[in-house]
Amino acid sequence: MTTAAPLTTTPVSKSETKKLSAAASAKNRLTSPWASLAAVVLAVLWTIPTFGLLISSFRPEMAIKRTGWWTFFSDPEVTLDNYRAVFDDRGINLADFFLNSLVITIPSVVIPLCLASLAAYAFAWMNFPGKNILFIAIFALQIVPLQVTLVPLLQLYVKAGLNNTFWTLWLSHSTFALPLAIYLLHNFIKEVPSSLIEAARIDGAGHVSIFFKVLLPLLTPALAAFGIFQFLWVWNDLLVSLTFAGSPEISPMTVQLSNLSGTRGTAWHLLSAGAFVSIVVPVTVFLLLQRYFVRGLLAGSVKG
Repeated sequence: MTTAAPLTTTPVSKSETKKLSAAASAKNRLTSPWASLAAVVLAVLWTIPTFGLLISSFRPEMAIKRTGWWTFFSDPEVTLDNYRAVFDDRGINLADFFLNSLVITIPSVVIPLCLASLAAYAFAWMNFPGKNILFIAIFALQIVPLQVTLVPLLQLYVKAGLNNTFWTLWLSHSTFALPLAIYLLHNFIKEVPSSLIEAARIDGAGHVSIFFKVLLPLLTPALAAFGIFQFLWVWNDLLVSLTFAGSPEISPMTVQLSNLSGTRGTAWHLLSAGAFVSIVVPVTVFLLLQRYFVRGLLAGSVKG
């Protein structure tokens, strides 16, 4: 008769025990009823201004000027004249500026994503002279305020004959986005197990095949997360557009709304309608793609 060998267990170190207890404590605090209540209160407070803007955009001009939006519930009065005015060809006509915003935003998202993903792969899995120094320099560019670069860039665009074209906005937004995009995507790619890359190399794959066939499918959540962030940033941008969009033909909606607030300071009915039209697209994009945004933020590890 044989006896089974006694079971042995690996003791857990004190540091691991502290990490587990800290994680459990943090989870309990975040899932407590008080934390849920605080989240609901913050969500309501964050939504109230947008809700008030929506109601104001449908109220008559005199009602907006005389009373606050909350009086709508005691004296409801709805009109579509505000939206007709902002889309009128003989007036503001936000439709053209809305189209300009799309023309500016989409390339300004695609260009840095393409360049940053290729650069991040090179920094993560390729060896070339000065790689570490160049990566540190790109990382350091994140702390440079974009305001100090506006005038030099404008001078370069004028000398190159690119002023008053969409290229000034595309290149500027892409340039400002590249340091952060390269840094984030590099950190994600670096977390991919080296065994995956080595297996592809054993099968005869080069850098191009590895990037497009192996890493690009894994990069989708990170690309989607940064793409959403860049889309919201460019769509809501005013400073860069005011600097480089020198004519109404290439101006986005933010510039036109800024002009409305300056030249039509009392036309709150037009400002409320135009502002709500401006936020419809970013809100829709975020609500439809928020799961990809969350997945991208949580990405960075591969489960075995």
